[in-house]
Amino acid sequence: MRTQVAIIGSGPSGLLLGQLLNQQGINNIILDRVSPDYILGRIRAGVIEQGFVDLMTEAGVAERMLREGEIHHEVDIAVHGEYHSINLLQLTGGKSVTVYGQTEITQDLMDARNASAQISYYGAENVAPHDMNSDNPYVTFEKDGETFRIDCDYIAGCDGSHGICRQSIPAGVLTEYERVYPFGWLGLLSDTPPVNFELIYVKSDEGFALCSKRSASRSRYYLQVPLDEKVENWSDDRFWTELKNRLPDDAADRLVTGPSIEKSIAPLRSFVVEPMQYGRMFLLGDAAHIVPPTGAKGLNLAASDVNTLYRILVKTYKEGRQDLAARYSEIALRRVWNGVRFSWWMTNMLHHFYSDSIEDKIRDSELNFFLASEHRRRILAEQYVGLPYEDIE
Repeated sequence: MRTQVAIIGSGPSGLLLGQLLNQQGINNIILDRVSPDYILGRIRAGVIEQGFVDLMTEAGVAERMLREGEIHHEVDIAVHGEYHSINLLQLTGGKSVTVYGQTEITQDLMDARNASAQISYYGAENVAPHDMNSDNPYVTFEKDGETFRIDCDYIAGCDGSHGICRQSIPAGVLTEYERVYPFGWLGLLSDTPPVNFELIYVKSDEGFALCSKRSASRSRYYLQVPLDEKVENWSDDRFWTELKNRLPDDAADRLVTGPSIEKSIAPLRSFVVEPMQYGRMFLLGDAAHIVPPTGAKGLNLAASDVNTLYRILVKTYKEGRQDLAARYSEIALRRVWNGVRFSWWMTNMLHHFYSDSIEDKIRDSELNFFLASEHRRRILAEQYVGLPYEDIE
């Protein structure tokens, strides 16, 4: 079989790319080794930049997001019990973020995919890209005991950090950059009303905490824990007790607790590969970069990758711009490194590094420095709401 773009991976980045290309009449096939139910069962991020919202709108799949998502004009940072409000709307000239779960985004994109004429293969085994550095790449896979081949013009690797696309690039082509942090986030999801309408980032002597949400009746909370901590050691009661201990007194008093729906520990790391492409295969999202969730940039950086590749491919097919595909990595990495730096910065300023050192004192001083003036809070706010996407010329 043949298509113009073979997309490996059907998370939000693969589905969004497929939907945008479909809107422009560019044929694509999506492959994934797991089932739609498995993908929808993953609990992930929910703070969406305006650029991502606009991209979903352009793709024709933002109706439910605009109806059900919560627009947030502020974010609170609590430092040792004292609140500092970051007024995103005021500091950025009218920009905001939207809280809308990644699962909901994926569901909306899946529904749009099912309504389209584009082909998707779930449960595809032994997926492998071939001849990526030629003018005639192709992808092979197996399903129900039969082997298939997809000839294509381009391959989009949207298959995550453990996917086959990055692994298929020959040794020596990619340079990897990584920073592993000495702690993780213990997350709890519960059907309880959020403790606050705005998100609260908490810095305390006991460590970092985050009060987030998925809706008016579903909350997502996180605690910083040592990297070797086990989720089995954390009962719901222990989690709620420790969260109250880290929150400002007024938030602790109004916190509504309840049974957890899900609990897990995610290690924190920064990871980037350069370049983000090999010939006619492009890496998007977690296949190319991982950031700690402190700055809410993981899913949003994946969306900016999608935006870059989508606009390059539209100009390639519609305007004959054969020069642009080779520039994907160069363009995408500029925004990726900004997001990686911001996430690293937020992580360093807000977490306790389990050591009484000069670095800890410097981190405290830096956080106080940025919170102390409107000008410096603007720097934080502009990055939190998301830097603009780069034009493709």
